[in-house]
Amino acid sequence: MWTLSPAEIAIVLLSLKVAFWCVVILLLPAMLMAWLLVKKRFWGQSLLDALVHLPMVLPPVVLGYMLLVLLGRRGWIGAWLYEHLHIQFTFHWWGAVIASAVMAFPLMVRAIRQALYQVDPLLEQAAQTLGATPLKVFFTITLPLSYHGLLTGAILAFSRSLGEFGATITFAGNLEGETRTLPLAIYSLTQTPEGDAAALRLVILSVLVSVFALLASQWLERRLIRSQR
Repeated sequence: MWTLSPAEIAIVLLSLKVAFWCVVILLLPAMLMAWLLVKKRFWGQSLLDALVHLPMVLPPVVLGYMLLVLLGRRGWIGAWLYEHLHIQFTFHWWGAVIASAVMAFPLMVRAIRQALYQVDPLLEQAAQTLGATPLKVFFTITLPLSYHGLLTGAILAFSRSLGEFGATITFAGNLEGETRTLPLAIYSLTQTPEGDAAALRLVILSVLVSVFALLASQWLERRLIRSQR
């Protein structure tokens, strides 16, 4: 009852792989976007901020369909990628990575953004007056003082990726051994006879991983608050 089968272990490993690469590809874009929204003032900033957070309010299926139109094999960009570079995201685990990254992006940006707000701008200004370049200021002052937010965002993005369903099944498909992550596997098992026991095992595992991720995120937030006092 409580022992995972080889197929279920493969599903868990695939989900962890997808979540890991989701975090990896989001780190730099999320840091840059959070820094841009916090440190700069420009025309259209509110619109950009709204677009960044759009995945939090749109149905995941809508975003999956938009990815399909854009990056699908016959999509606006996907057709060119497949024709010239033989790159295909649909029915491939990288498609699941992209879908979960789109859904997790605003969570990581928000976490890093909150941490950047806690950085004293006087420290950054002092470093600049001493001759430090903006890039050096970022890596020696801003990033070390806001790394807790980066870790929190990474944990939230990781857990969000593990729970992603709608965008993934719409864009990447539900292919066993390739794109069938934990949520998709649970859905598939509930649709098959005698799949309840396996579905229950995966549900419990998903809950445990999610609870651990949230507890780790809360611990990092509390540590960040104490470090700023």
